[in-house]
Amino acid sequence: MELWQIPLLFSRLPMFPFFDLAHYVASVMALKEQRGAVEVSVRSPVACWFSAMLYCFGGSVLSSLMLAEPPVAFLANGTNILLASSVWYLVFYCPQDIFCQCFAFLPLRLLVAGMKEVTRTWKITAGVAHANSHFKDAWLVMVAVGWARGAGGGLISNFEQLVRGVWKPETNELLKMSYPVKVTLIGAVLFSLQHSQYLPIARYNLMFLYTVFLVVSKVTMMLTGSATSPFPPFEAALGSVFFGLPKTPSKVKGEGAASSNGSSICDRSSSEQHRDSAKKRQAKKTE
Repeated sequence: MELWQIPLLFSRLPMFPFFDLAHYVASVMALKEQRGAVEVSVRSPVACWFSAMLYCFGGSVLSSLMLAEPPVAFLANGTNILLASSVWYLVFYCPQDIFCQCFAFLPLRLLVAGMKEVTRTWKITAGVAHANSHFKDAWLVMVAVGWARGAGGGLISNFEQLVRGVWKPETNELLKMSYPVKVTLIGAVLFSLQHSQYLPIARYNLMFLYTVFLVVSKVTMMLTGSATSPFPPFEAALGSVFFGLPKTPSKVKGEGAASSNGSSICDRSSSEQHRDSAKKRQAKKTE
């Protein structure tokens, strides 16, 4: 096998069952880490199961809604639903929490996270191709559907929270995008441009390079224990060029410190005035 054939063979990898299983495990484990998820699993297993399915198949639900297709179409694949439901049951109801303890082992966690990122690439490409079948060469539609297919679980997180009885509008991904949502949007743009032949690169090469970037970034972030993505410097540069330069955090912090110092000085001066007036009144009384 020659070196140039590696990306081609990689693009032909089947996702079922191992990569899909890793995606379900990582998704349901992420759900269990949400505040109040364990309590919901005890109080209402049906709501917990539905939330887990939204975590696992949120991309399919959202992309179907965007293309005016039945959002429950993912339920037709009984094998995947059974596999995801089995993972959900083991994560939340396994005796002594043995299943979660096994996947708490760092090398296994890294393997599962890396395999999940591989499925992200496949979901984006599938979304782009599916959108193109409905709207020929409409690259904006391809970007939107590819983004929804690859990061649907994050984009519909507010609806998933409502299922668990939580309402946090400030966590809307459009207000403050997380790293997976950002990197999926970039991937959707790249694959849409490549599909429209605006990007001069073979599809399998782009899939290989993009997946390598995803896996390396995710593993690095997990090993360093940092949630910092490589995008903030570029976002700051682009934001300053196209949308104006905002105040830097240091400047705002300095202004806040100055205002707090000013208020403390005013408080001290007012307290000293009160003490002086009290002393004068006490002197008058003694006279």
